[in-house]
Amino acid sequence: MNTSHRLLIAAAGVGAAASTFAATALGGVVALDLVQSRTSSVAAVQQAPTSGTTTTPQFGNGNTGGGWSTPVSPGGSGTTGGLGDLGGSSGTSGGTTGTASSEQVRGVVDIVATENFGQGEAAGTGIILTSNGRVLTNNHVVEGSTSLEVTDLSTGKTYEATVVGTSPTNDVAVIQLKDASGLATATLGDSDTVSVGDAVTGVGNAGNEPGTSASTGVVTALGQSITASDQGGGNAEDLTGLIQTNAGIRAGDSGGPLYDASGKVVGVDTAAQTSARSGQTVAGYAVPINHALDIAEQIVAGVDNETIHQGVPAFLGVRLSQQFSNTVGAAVAGVIDGSGAASTGLSAGDIVTALDGKAVNSADALRALVDAHEPGDSVSITWTDGAGAVHSQTVTLGAGPAD
Repeated sequence: MNTSHRLLIAAAGVGAAASTFAATALGGVVALDLVQSRTSSVAAVQQAPTSGTTTTPQFGNGNTGGGWSTPVSPGGSGTTGGLGDLGGSSGTSGGTTGTASSEQVRGVVDIVATENFGQGEAAGTGIILTSNGRVLTNNHVVEGSTSLEVTDLSTGKTYEATVVGTSPTNDVAVIQLKDASGLATATLGDSDTVSVGDAVTGVGNAGNEPGTSASTGVVTALGQSITASDQGGGNAEDLTGLIQTNAGIRAGDSGGPLYDASGKVVGVDTAAQTSARSGQTVAGYAVPINHALDIAEQIVAGVDNETIHQGVPAFLGVRLSQQFSNTVGAAVAGVIDGSGAASTGLSAGDIVTALDGKAVNSADALRALVDAHEPGDSVSITWTDGAGAVHSQTVTLGAGPAD
């Protein structure tokens, strides 16, 4: 199984230096993307591609085979390519890239996310906040994951982890290591004190290669706004207030620390742009640590609203098709083994017409009804099979891919 490496890729900027940045993006710089982005609806049910619909593999860079696809729309302006080969440890326009020191990996973890029940895998980085294993990372590192394996880089010990909560719009997530104690934590700084020209170092699981990379550079701009998308140019999202640097942040660094000159974390590595010609990073972006921590505190406090989500969504386990446009209900294109839907005998070609007594008139309606529940809820599902027979059965919703 190939492992994709997490990093958002920035399209044309709309921040303080928007006009210059946009011109650069259109002049030979390809936008790096939000690798393997998902939406909350995919966590509940999967939508199968239809004839004539542009699709992109869910499992991102380098993954082949077995991955379901979801329709995507074009990315932001200036996006002319995908992640490509970001290997190597040569210098970038900002400085050099080498192996992180023992101090730089203190309080840092590698994250490997298994996606969609074993159909894909992706790698990223995280920052340890508490000695009992609370970890800060990017949402796009855990998005779509159904299990997480986390390695403490200070000790080499590996843990299973669960998603505490996510904020897709802020690209922040908190995960919890199981049975962790006595962990070294990261030394956090104050991103409000960061200035243009300050020396910084981005650290992370670049390329999921042996060792942990450390890329030096300087802060080149503050308060930047970007549009980031996945490798297919879809799942575009807008991020604001970012720290921009010329440090060589690469795929796999997502969720890792951006250190200031004193070794304190002032940002969370999140996105980058690379040159179409050299493949080197032209601009890297980090979520300011103060903002990331504010979102993390809300997640831990149990806030659950339009921008902050607790845990993982409920999961029925059906793949839906849009090809039956004249059908009232949700057309099933496939069922995931071991899911609640699989226990009912649902199969491709069946039409789901109700969930818990509420009418299902479309695939979107079924998604909304499932999203309103929690993992472990028991619901009744009604469907019509290919022969026209009507069936009804109670199922237990599972825990779906993180959103």
